[in-house]
Amino acid sequence: MEVNPLQRPIVAANIAPEKLAGNPSLTRDQKITEASRQFEAVLLRQILGDAQKTVISSEFTDHSTAAGIYQDIVTNTLADNISKSGAFGLAKTFSQQLNRPVHVGAGAGPAAAPAAKSARPVGVVTGRSVRHVMGGGPAEPRPHRLTNVPVQQP
Repeated sequence: MEVNPLQRPIVAANIAPEKLAGNPSLTRDQKITEASRQFEAVLLRQILGDAQKTVISSEFTDHSTAAGIYQDIVTNTLADNISKSGAFGLAKTFSQQLNRPVHVGAGAGPAAAPAAKSARPVGVVTGRSVRHVMGGGPAEPRPHRLTNVPVQQP
């Protein structure tokens, strides 16, 4: 009788970030979801770390190295747990944006619209009119905003 060994299911949260992309046992969606969650945890660590800097210290505050290490562990654990709970919601938004279908090709949907708009000339705010910048000749002097005196263009 041959018994197959039990295989533990692979949980993306247990995989190190540097090994996540190259793991063949995870689907693309699982990789994106976990990368989004880990990115959310990094942002939460930054937010929580900055929030702790605003706490007013007193004579009873412990400023030892051990207290700093303990505070970092608490911050990292709290950020990871908030991120794993999904309560913050940023990871879900990231993964939805990264899982959107991409339209490739000229003239395909809204992706081609910015290219068509950017072909139009854009006015430059330099004190000259758009007509002068685009080669249409010098502009008429215009009144200054504050004193209502005409400004001469070079």
